[in-house]
Amino acid sequence: MWGAVGEPGANEWAQLGTAGRRRLATRALAISSTAIVGSNALIGFETFLLVQLSYNGGQLTVDETLRAPNFPGIVTAIGVCIVVNLVLGVLTLRPEFRWFISGDPADHARRVAVQRIPAFQVLSTSIAWAASVLSYIAMSAETLTVDTLLGVAVAFTLAGMSSACLTYLFAERASRPLMMVALASDPTSRVVHGVRSRMFAVWAVSSAVPMVGLIILNVGRRMHMLPPVIADIDWASVVLAIVGLAAGARIIVLVGQSLIDPLTELRDAVEKVHAGDLDAHVDVYDSSELGVLQQGFNEMVTGLDERERMRELFARHVGDTVAQLAIEKGMGLHGTNAEVGVLLVDIVGSTTIAQERRPQDTAELLNEFFEIVAQVVDDHQGFVNKFEGDAALAVFGAPVAIDDPAGAALAAARDLARGLGEALDIRWGIGVSFGTAFAGNIGAERRYEYTVIGDPVNECARLSEMAKTSRVPVLGSGAAIAAADDEAQHWTMLGKRVVRGRSEATEIYGPIDLVPDSAPTVGDVISGLLRPVKWLGSAGLMRLR
Repeated sequence: MWGAVGEPGANEWAQLGTAGRRRLATRALAISSTAIVGSNALIGFETFLLVQLSYNGGQLTVDETLRAPNFPGIVTAIGVCIVVNLVLGVLTLRPEFRWFISGDPADHARRVAVQRIPAFQVLSTSIAWAASVLSYIAMSAETLTVDTLLGVAVAFTLAGMSSACLTYLFAERASRPLMMVALASDPTSRVVHGVRSRMFAVWAVSSAVPMVGLIILNVGRRMHMLPPVIADIDWASVVLAIVGLAAGARIIVLVGQSLIDPLTELRDAVEKVHAGDLDAHVDVYDSSELGVLQQGFNEMVTGLDERERMRELFARHVGDTVAQLAIEKGMGLHGTNAEVGVLLVDIVGSTTIAQERRPQDTAELLNEFFEIVAQVVDDHQGFVNKFEGDAALAVFGAPVAIDDPAGAALAAARDLARGLGEALDIRWGIGVSFGTAFAGNIGAERRYEYTVIGDPVNECARLSEMAKTSRVPVLGSGAAIAAADDEAQHWTMLGKRVVRGRSEATEIYGPIDLVPDSAPTVGDVISGLLRPVKWLGSAGLMRLR
């Protein structure tokens, strides 16, 4: 049956060719026709038995049922009901099937028409049972009495109610593929056929129709409109009870399935979202509150996907730790003082590189450079605070505190020197410092960024400038070495110097494995700052003259 769990979704239905659509539409029409004939035939048989038993005193015999004078009239009436219902049902479905086969997009009028399929099928069923009463009157006009006409009309009315409820539920389920395709571009946001109407159908078929039938049966006998019970068992009451049980079971299955299918699909989709699949969605094919829930779920997942992409973009701009901090603390100029290790790495001769290379090549070089920086800093629990031009500033110990921020910054500097030296044919300078700095959001309420401000940042910037023209491309401050744990043993002192912006001399250290055999003195470092530099070729190496 169309619309069952596991059947193709809206995209699969929409992508079918004309031949495939025609084949499926023909199959659906055949199934719908069979359901109309079968359900009306079954309900007609039940109605026939009840009418016969009501007028023969409850005698369940061949002579009093199949050979009764009204047998031809009732059978003809039921046949007319089946034919009229079949014709009207097919006629109301044909325009929607033609649209489905054509593959044309659904406009507002088409969406409304598809949503009204169950209502039109109910109307067709009601007209068919009304026609059956008229045909009975025409067939039995000579022997018809008022009491008989009233009894048959009441019986056929109750049968029509039961048939209409079953038709409504079956039509709602059978039209799901049409609903999927029609509502794919503009899902429903309002209830057309609510869950209450389905619950009313359950009540009507399983309770109201049989109970009203029993009441009418007993009232008719009390008023002598129906003959009294002749047999030992009132078979009319027994058959009516069996009809109620059977009809209730049929409609419970249909209603249960109409509720279980969308809820099962929603549960499966929720599990996919929980597992991280934000492409999960459910097809909207229900016009009740469940359809609104299906659409709401899809909108929620779309919002989650957009939020996750924005969060990922935000994290790529400011870093995972800062993004998480912003989410936890919300908007505002938050910040605190922290003991941090600071590392600044800057490319030598970036202006000349940009002049001698195509912009795209320069961008690719910088991307490779920054990729190595980001990976090394991340490996040492640091945070790349910013990429600016041809330089990168990394912080260790903020916004997330670590056990040895100075040692982490120094170790990252050595690993970064090794990684850059192996991967890129450029020169660079790295400065490392340690101390107390302000770490937090800086700017205005409408536009701010996370950064670190303080003496360690200034000091590592000066050391980076010195390293760019020194024979040792990585320089660390005495404060960083003093605060580091085991990492300090990998560094050796080069001397002291009062760097720009500070009043006291800074002890300057270099990695042992990067210091030449003839270790430079502070004088060498200072004189290196005063030496002119010359660009040698397109390879991108800065050499001291």
